Amino acid sequence: MTNLPKGSIVALITPFHPDGTVNFKKLRELINWHIENGTDGLLVLGTTGESSTMSHEEDDAVVACALATADHRIPIIVGAGSNCTQTQLEKALKYQNMGADGLLLISPYYNKANNEGMIRHFTTVADAVNIPIILYNIPGRTGCSISINAIELLSQHPMIQGIKEASGNLSYATDVARFLNDDFVMYSGNDDIIVPMMSLGSSGVISVLANILPQETHQIAKSCLDGDYPTARATQLDLLDIIHNLFIEVNPIPVKEAMNMMGMEVGKYRLPLYEMASENRRKLFASLQEKGLVEA
Repeated sequence: MTNLPKGSIVALITPFHPDGTVNFKKLRELINWHIENGTDGLLVLGTTGESSTMSHEEDDAVVACALATADHRIPIIVGAGSNCTQTQLEKALKYQNMGADGLLLISPYYNKANNEGMIRHFTTVADAVNIPIILYNIPGRTGCSISINAIELLSQHPMIQGIKEASGNLSYATDVARFLNDDFVMYSGNDDIIVPMMSLGSSGVISVLANILPQETHQIAKSCLDGDYPTARATQLDLLDIIHNLFIEVNPIPVKEAMNMMGMEVGKYRLPLYEMASENRRKLFASLQEKGLVEA
C-alpha cells in the first residue's frame, strides 16, 4: 500500500526577492503556513515552482530548505523530472538521499518519446529508487501524453505509485481510473475538476489554488474522501471564477500575482514569464475581491 498523501498537495510557488534570487525566509513562512492551514502535502520544484528557470544549485537549496522546515510534519514531494532520462535519474537519487518522501516525474517534453522510450524513461528511475514515484501527465506543457498502455504497465512497478493527471481530459482520466488500487493512486492536476476526478477514484489534487486557499482546497478533497460530494461540489463551484482566473495566463504568473495582491509578498517570476496583461490582472483582482480576499 502506498504511503503517498491523500487530500490537497500544494504545488508550491518559489518566492523570489526583488533581485530575482530565491527568498528562503518567505519559503519557510509559506511551508509553515500550509502546515497550519491543513494542506496535506507539499510539492516543490513543480511547474508552479518555476524549476525550469532555476539552476540545479537553486533546486537543491529549495529542497533542503523545504525538508528542514517541514521536519517530517508534512510529506514533501519533489519534482525531479527532466526530458533527459539520465538527468532525471541523477536528480531523483539526489532528492531521495536528501530525504524526499516522493518524486514527481514528468513525461519527456520537447524530444517526446515513442511508447517503449516513454516506459523506460520512467522505469530507469523506478528501478533505482526506493521512494514513491508519481508520474506527471500534462500534454499541454510537454507536447506528449503518457499512453494508457504505458500507464497500465507502469502502474504495476512497485515504486511507481501514482499519477498527476493534468490533461483536463476526463475520458483519459476514466481510462486511467481502471488501474487504481491501494498501490497506484491518481491526483487531479486541474483545480477546476477536483470533484469529478475524485468521483473517479482520485486520492486528491496537486493544486495551484491551494497556494492562496489552502483550507478550502483541503476541504474540497476531504469532503470527497468522506463521500460528501454535495459539499465538495458546492465549494468547487463557488471558487470556479477564482480558479479560472488563476489560469487566465500561463501558470504561475496569475497565482503569484494573486498572492501579492493578498499581501503575501512572494515576488515576481523569471523570464520568459512576464507581467500579466492589465485586463487579466483586473479580472483576477475582481474575483479575489468578490470572495473578500483583497480590499478595493
